[in-house]
This record gives sequence, C-alpha cells and structure tokens, in this order.
Amino acid sequence: MPKVAAPQAAAVRPSGGAPGRHRLPGAPDAGATSHRQAADSPLVTAPPAATTATVSPPSPSAPPGAPARTGSPIIEPGIQPALITAGLCLLLGLTAGLSRPGLAVAAVLLQAVTAAGVFRLNGMWPARQGIALAFAGGLTADVVMLALDGEHAPAVAIGTLGVWFLLVLVLQLRHRGGPDERLYALTVTMTSATATVLASGLVAAWSVGAQGSEGEEWATGAPVLIGVAAVGAAVLVRALPLPLAASVAASLAAATGAGAIAGGYVDVGAGGGALTALPVGCAALIGHRLASYDFPSRFVHFTAGVSLPLAVAAPVVYVMGRVVAG
Repeated sequence: MPKVAAPQAAAVRPSGGAPGRHRLPGAPDAGATSHRQAADSPLVTAPPAATTATVSPPSPSAPPGAPARTGSPIIEPGIQPALITAGLCLLLGLTAGLSRPGLAVAAVLLQAVTAAGVFRLNGMWPARQGIALAFAGGLTADVVMLALDGEHAPAVAIGTLGVWFLLVLVLQLRHRGGPDERLYALTVTMTSATATVLASGLVAAWSVGAQGSEGEEWATGAPVLIGVAAVGAAVLVRALPLPLAASVAASLAAATGAGAIAGGYVDVGAGGGALTALPVGCAALIGHRLASYDFPSRFVHFTAGVSLPLAVAAPVVYVMGRVVAG
C-alpha cells in the first residue's frame, strides 16, 4: 500500500504575533484580536511635547480711557505765555524803579504763580496744602530779606529752605498714602518751595549797587531792571517759530542786547549790562525748557511756563549784580 505523505503545515507568521510562532488551525488571529481590542478601546493620545513660551516684558501703557500720547513729550509754551512773562517783567521793572517794598509785592505775585506751576508741572493738582506751604516759604524769604541787607541774601535763602524742608518732612510723616506717593509728594513740595524761595533773589538784588563807569551811582534797583529786561527779551524771541539752535542763539543775543541797553539807562554801562544779561538769559531759557517737559498742558504753560524763566533767573540776577558791582 503506497504511503501517503502527510501534508506539511505551512508556517504562517501571524500579522500580530511574534516571529517564529505558528497559529494553530481554528485559533483566533492574534493580530485581528489586537485590532478589534484597539478599535473597542477608547482613543488615548499622548500629551503634546512641551514648548518653551516666550514671555515678553510688560510694556508701560496709558491708564484705561486715557488718550494715547504720541510724538515728542517736549511742548514749548508758545507766544501767549511769553507775552505774559514779558508783562510780568515789565511790572517787576516798574516796581523796582520805585521802591524795594513795591518790588516785593510784585515778587509775591511771581512766587504764587511759581508755587502753583511747579505742582501742576509734576501732575499734582489740586494740592492746596502743598502750594500754600511752598508759597509761605517764598513769602517768609521776602520778609526777611526786606528786614536785612542784600549781603545776607544767601544765608536768608539757605536758612529759609532748611526750615521749610524740615517742616515739609514733618507734614509728610502724617501722610496716609503709600511710600511711593509720600516720596513723590515730598519731592514735589520741596521743589516748589525751592523755586519759590529762589524767586526772592530779585528782592535781594535790588539793594546791590555801585558806581558806574563815569562815576555815577547806579540807579535804584539797577540789577533787577537789567535782569527783567534780559528775561523778557529772551522768552519773546524764544517763542518765535525758529529752529532750535537758531532760536537759542537769537534769544541769548536778544537778552544780551536788552541788558546792554538797560545797563546804559541805569548807569551801569553797556558792558556791565551785557555781562549781567547773558547768564541771566541762559537761566531764563533753562526755566523755559523745564516748563516744556512731559506733555505739559495749557494750564502748565500759563503757570510754570510764565514763572519759571523768572524764578530760575532771579538768583543769577543777584549773583551777577554782585560780580559787576565788584
């Protein structure tokens, strides 16, 4: 009987099994089973790879509802405040030619505008207590300078500022705001008091006198007349629509020329008047520039823009009067 060879089982590698293993006939397909289990199980996804987020530093923004500010933060006061400054210079010059107490009355007006203007320039408004305190400092300096000779003006100014700084510190200790708010209020109040006391330099300069080039005595209040003429000319020319460099040069030239003319009128001499007026004009332009910073409003222009050129120039008037007088 012939031998019948048994059929050889084909080695079938299951799709889902391990290599080298054989599936018996009738056994379930491991690959199909795994596919069915994967289909029946919920889909699980791996979390996305972590990415490094770039965080930009916060940029300063305007308060909600505030209009966006663009362009240069420096805005010149313009011709109208310059005209008011020139009018105030005229008032100071007229009163200086009359008497020292009359000049002090006009200086009080300048100090009141200065005290309010410095607070408004720094964004603090209303600040009635601080303005009143700064104004009182200037008024005290005026009274003491009227009682003493002009030679004591530096000691009077320093002593008044020392007392007022101590008073401001004591008052700020009672402030209930935060530390930053108290520090800012302290700084602005001291700045306003300093500018107001410096404006009393015009009262001190009134008593400075000497003999002119031809032997005549200086006219009454000669340094003040030269100083206010220089300040008025400088701010008027500075308000003209000229390039910055040309405007500054023309302003200083106008201040020097006005001082020379005034010096000849009050028996100081054209040379002495010009020598006094040039640094006074520089100080007036510095005060004018200070009133132009940080997007100033029209109210700032009509307070700080009017008074700061005179307030900054006042101590220079006193110093240059002493220098020219010898």
